[in-house]
Amino acid sequence: MTALPGQGAHAGGSDRPEKTELRVGFMPLADCATLVMASVIGFDEKYGIRLVLERQHSWSAMRDRLNTGELDAAQALYGLLYGLQMGIGSAPRDMALLMNLNQNGQSIVLSRALAERGARDGAGLAALMRSEPRRYTFAHTFPPGNHAMWLCYWLAAAGIDPVKDAQLVTVPPGQMAANLEAGHMDGFCAGEPWSRRALQCGAGALVASSSQVWPDHPGKALGARADFVAAH
Repeated sequence: MTALPGQGAHAGGSDRPEKTELRVGFMPLADCATLVMASVIGFDEKYGIRLVLERQHSWSAMRDRLNTGELDAAQALYGLLYGLQMGIGSAPRDMALLMNLNQNGQSIVLSRALAERGARDGAGLAALMRSEPRRYTFAHTFPPGNHAMWLCYWLAAAGIDPVKDAQLVTVPPGQMAANLEAGHMDGFCAGEPWSRRALQCGAGALVASSSQVWPDHPGKALGARADFVAAH
């Protein structure tokens, strides 16, 4: 994994960008704000480029389009970039992590039905699962991603084996609140504003924030293929 850009035109003494239009993928999350505002206020034009922001509907689609070069760069989960580097879920690809986009910002939400029966923290959920055994389903947004890590760690810390005691499923962040409200799952971990959306519609209760698991953790990053960075 490359941490910094390679030798491009600026390193060679030229200020002219090799490419003036960059296709950048983003997900509809609060932490896409850096990229959106850079485009809206013309920060990109200051450097002679134009950011063409392309909304993605799932992290797997983002990964695939970044891997094939359909996207030049993307707002990405750290785990997505490392997963691409290691070939988890796709062909391996050398990646470059260009900058951190945010810290913290993800939450764990349980259904209102569980919260009303005492599951308002990890201990309460564990007690409820013991007293009312059934198949409990929890969602995250991407298997190698941050949200899966927070969810599994939080469950395990409460004495709940995330593999044996629960079913974990993958759901795009924008569909979390609707699926929770429809009763398709018992809880989820996702980034804002989708946790807040579940609270606003009355479908869920906030039981933990990712900063409680790892204070000031990195959230999303701007990532690109290493060969693209080296060429530009």
